[in-house]
Amino acid sequence: MVKDTKFYDILGVKPGCSQDDLKKAYRKLALKYHPDKNPNEGDKFKLISQAYETLSDPEKKRIYDQGGEQALKEGGVGGGFSSPMDLFDMFFGGTFGGGRGRRRERKGKDVVHQLSVSLEELYKGTVRKLALQKNVICDKCEGRGGKKGATEQCPTCHGTGMQVQIQQLGPGMIQQIQSMCSDCRGQGERINPKDRCKHCQGKKVIRDRKILEVHVDKGMGDGQKIIFNGEGDQEPELEPGDIIIVLDEKEHPIFKRSGNDLIIRQEIQLVEALCGFQKVIRTLDDRDLVITAMAPAR
Repeated sequence: MVKDTKFYDILGVKPGCSQDDLKKAYRKLALKYHPDKNPNEGDKFKLISQAYETLSDPEKKRIYDQGGEQALKEGGVGGGFSSPMDLFDMFFGGTFGGGRGRRRERKGKDVVHQLSVSLEELYKGTVRKLALQKNVICDKCEGRGGKKGATEQCPTCHGTGMQVQIQQLGPGMIQQIQSMCSDCRGQGERINPKDRCKHCQGKKVIRDRKILEVHVDKGMGDGQKIIFNGEGDQEPELEPGDIIIVLDEKEHPIFKRSGNDLIIRQEIQLVEALCGFQKVIRTLDDRDLVITAMAPAR
């Protein structure tokens, strides 16, 4: 009996669910509430990460199931959670890195998109067209953001991209708060409004619509990634990032997948169990599979 279902409720799963169910739930929610997509959902993203890390660890899960969050804290693991961003990077392979200063040098942000596919499509393979929005270098100013030579160091942050505020908390006690510079939006440089490019408004990039042909090969699995190298967001002086498609397998009403096997549950009558039976199962590629069971030997 689980004492506290809060973490299960956060992930939208039931106690006793499988590790695959946990991973699938975390993947969906982490992509949806990542701060780069939803800047105002930082607390939600943190809770999702904490819930997944707890329930995916057998020891933490055992303690939580028996005594809830309080038991985790009393057991000495309440403060031992990974950074939500580190967990996300470990899970997705470092995507979304651009928004946190973790981006690899000279590479722009990756664009991650979840693609829902049916079990039939994974079984037979398919080609899907997907329309995405991404950043591209402004062709009017060639990524400068304005006229040539119009860029200057931000006088507010002195080119660091960050502002530091010091608050006096009490006698001999001060607090230092560091935040992104509001004048240059963390860029360390700015362009005089009158010299800004009218096409991109000084942002150096514009939004563009990209249509991709996504080839889903036979046998691909839930959570598998299809990567389009160099097709992601563009930024000045950086190599373009990648577009990463994460496959999301939709639940099938009849078949359940287990690795490369398909499982189907078939109800039979008592007379069929005693006397044998023959049933026809329609496969995912529209073949008729005849299942014959002989009567038990007497």
